[in-house]
Amino acid sequence: MAKDSKKRPPVTYRDAGVDIAAGNRVVSLIQKAVASTHRPEVATDLGGFGAMFHPDWSKYRDPVLVSATDGVGTKLKLAFLTNKLDTVGIDLVAMSVNDLIVQGAEPLFFLDYFATGKLKPEDAATVVEGIAAGCRDAGCALIGGETAEMPDFYEPGEFDLAGFAVGMVEKDEIIDGRSIQDGDVLLGLASSGPHSNGYSLIRHLVIGEGGPGLDTPFGDTTLGEALLTPTKIYVKSILALAKQYQVKGLVHITGGGFWENIPRILPDSVGVVLHKSSWPRPEIFSLLQELGSVDEDEMLRTFNCGLGMIAVVAADDAEQALAILRDAGEEAWQVGAVVPRVSETDEQVKIID
Repeated sequence: MAKDSKKRPPVTYRDAGVDIAAGNRVVSLIQKAVASTHRPEVATDLGGFGAMFHPDWSKYRDPVLVSATDGVGTKLKLAFLTNKLDTVGIDLVAMSVNDLIVQGAEPLFFLDYFATGKLKPEDAATVVEGIAAGCRDAGCALIGGETAEMPDFYEPGEFDLAGFAVGMVEKDEIIDGRSIQDGDVLLGLASSGPHSNGYSLIRHLVIGEGGPGLDTPFGDTTLGEALLTPTKIYVKSILALAKQYQVKGLVHITGGGFWENIPRILPDSVGVVLHKSSWPRPEIFSLLQELGSVDEDEMLRTFNCGLGMIAVVAADDAEQALAILRDAGEEAWQVGAVVPRVSETDEQVKIID
């Protein structure tokens, strides 16, 4: 350092853009919401270095831990533009716990990661309250997380979210699709909209050049509000079904749509035929298809088109299984069947009218 340089005044972390007091404020704002998700197995309070969870091992014979992690994706951009931050936390939980339940695992606990350029405690608390709501819906505990303030890393007013869930399933009750066979049937569970997939295309269609914009009226609300409808959580209804009937396979319809997700659970010897006329396609998907003249195959590859989850059950169980799902609050339909696959070159998924 040059001898004639002036001594710099004392600098704090806050001067560099990180406000520790704001982080502490977030913790104080979210304590009640976090506590509302706790299960008896939670063994620590909010604020520890690590979160502890003590399972009741007497409930299990041969338990397997199942984990999943995900984010909300570019759906967050719509939340920023509309300043509607109370639902994206539900999306965050849903994307992970729905992946757990397809393997039969009951979600036990959840952790979140919230990162932003400049922390606004009230906004962060609103997001975490949504996360807590999602955890209550899934029956899992929000036991920890991280709030990161990263100056100059994000655009003003923006943030990113990531989530991590852990669940448990008995080894002999894992749902893996191995028992799926010719003659089984597919039950479709209604989605609440696009969930958290396809939003790069959605933004291109809605707020890109020539798009109608988020303030456009749509039914009883606006297009922006409709597109921020949170992802549906299927945990409790699927657990209710699995207690009474064998669920041979489950498909969470996310990125890749029907073409990419259904084959992930099918034995090589079978395929499926889906009938599009067997379930109603919500208006939001018809609008999106019209806005971009989107090809039908592209719609089915990008969006759930009204089905967020598909369950495979034996044909003899279908009627009773539908009744259980509907009693649990789901809109559900028989949407297709499992069929033999003659050769490896045959398509595993056929979708017809």
